[in-house]
Amino acid sequence: MWTGSNPVVSDLCSAVVSAVVIFAFLQLWKETAKHGLDQKLNRKLVHISIGLVFMLWWPIFSSGHRGALLAALTPGVNIIRMLLIGSGTWKDEATVKSMSRFGDRRELLKGPLYYALTITGACAIYWRTSPVAIAAICNLCAGDGMADIVGRRFGRQKIPYNKNKSIAGSVAMALAGFVASVGFMYYFASFGYVQKSREMLLGFLVVSLASAFVESLPISTELDDNLTVTLTSILLGHLVF
Repeated sequence: MWTGSNPVVSDLCSAVVSAVVIFAFLQLWKETAKHGLDQKLNRKLVHISIGLVFMLWWPIFSSGHRGALLAALTPGVNIIRMLLIGSGTWKDEATVKSMSRFGDRRELLKGPLYYALTITGACAIYWRTSPVAIAAICNLCAGDGMADIVGRRFGRQKIPYNKNKSIAGSVAMALAGFVASVGFMYYFASFGYVQKSREMLLGFLVVSLASAFVESLPISTELDDNLTVTLTSILLGHLVF
């Protein structure tokens, strides 16, 4: 990416650039939380944007394991932030407000921590040549995020087996996760990282539908849908891709 520079230096520069972009987005959502944007909406905007924006920057890194690991530094740092803030070691009320449901710092040790772990793992382990990484991040970010936003606004009709979830939210999740996955398939295919195909499209559809179904189950409410959606996307992804 950085013409004429040492490959290691190039990847380090890329890591700095991606980190600056992501933490700028985090700062933006902290400011919107401070200035009164609805807390639930603000939290989901963080949820949708961070992982997808981060994935947009993957092409600036080199191919191979080194590029993947250096790219994973940015969400990896966020794992440490969630642990420090969630445990009370680091006081950051703006982050707590922008990422928690009820303003309790300990919430960051569940959903937000699972989120950061997912992005880091998808990046470091699967990287940009794997549709599993695309499916995991897109269903977690776009899918799960839109499920909540649409469900709260249009979710009058509840799912029979889980009154905390709505049909509108589940449909929105499946659709958003699938559309985002397809979008990133074409995006990465333009760089030659994946080979777009009908089989991959079908795989993304299957994973998005399954993730939406699992997210609608009561167990996802109990365990945290950031965890259950991720596990579904990765495990099923290994079967269909």
